[in-house]
Amino acid sequence: MPGREDGDGTTTVERVPQKTEPPRLYQVLLLNDDFTPMEFVVMILQEYFRHDLDTATQIMLKIHHDGRGVCGVFTKDVAATKVELVLAAARRAGHPLQCIMEAA
Repeated sequence: MPGREDGDGTTTVERVPQKTEPPRLYQVLLLNDDFTPMEFVVMILQEYFRHDLDTATQIMLKIHHDGRGVCGVFTKDVAATKVELVLAAARRAGHPLQCIMEAA
């Protein structure tokens, strides 16, 4: 912090306002494959992304038709954690489901 010395031997410190930017956001996406059951994708969307059944079904259908779909938008650490959780759940269930993150 910049300061200035007063004539009486004291130093006055001036506060300089800091500009902080909000954290960068990342999209978590699921990629379509021909092997993972649609019901499993809906379960992933409900369990890990807290979507209701209707929303999860709509996202699953978007993934199915477009090849990929956004599950949610998060800060980098949260997005990375969600990707790892989904990949681990898919591996445990024996499904090749892929989950990635991209800058929003």
